[in-house]
Amino acid sequence: MRVSASASENKKPRAEADSLALDTDLGWAIRMVSAAFRRVATDSVADLPGGARGYLVLVALAGGSEPPSQLALAKEVSLDRTVMTYLLDDLEAHDLVTRRPDPRDRRARQVLITDTGRARLAQVRGSLGAAEARLLTDLNPKDTEQLRTLLARVAQTAQREVVAPDESEC
Repeated sequence: MRVSASASENKKPRAEADSLALDTDLGWAIRMVSAAFRRVATDSVADLPGGARGYLVLVALAGGSEPPSQLALAKEVSLDRTVMTYLLDDLEAHDLVTRRPDPRDRRARQVLITDTGRARLAQVRGSLGAAEARLLTDLNPKDTEQLRTLLARVAQTAQREVVAPDESEC
């Protein structure tokens, strides 16, 4: 009987240990993927004004139907509005974006991607796509698409948490 109890006791810690394994930990996985992505993607966006931040701004502008205000764009890409102003200055100096007064509110400025910005974005996306393919090499196309979909959903939740954190924690 003692052997049976000992075996049972050994199984429980083993199951707990399996559930606590590093390779099944979400935080570890996110950290590893983030670090690897940063390494492979950095070269792809290095020549773009603002690097990764400049890339995100161009993607946000290229995908939108109506030009956002500077403030709305800053919120969308999760950048401080002061940082956004300097970044847009740099992107505008390279003819990648342009700003104009918002017809609904002359105090606000809309941000538009230029043809030069679209062309540059296409170049960067090609280079970045190759870098992403290296990172996702062990996934088949269906898994890759599913990963992108799920990560986008988690990112949207995370963005909502950053923009409007739970007030009960205040």
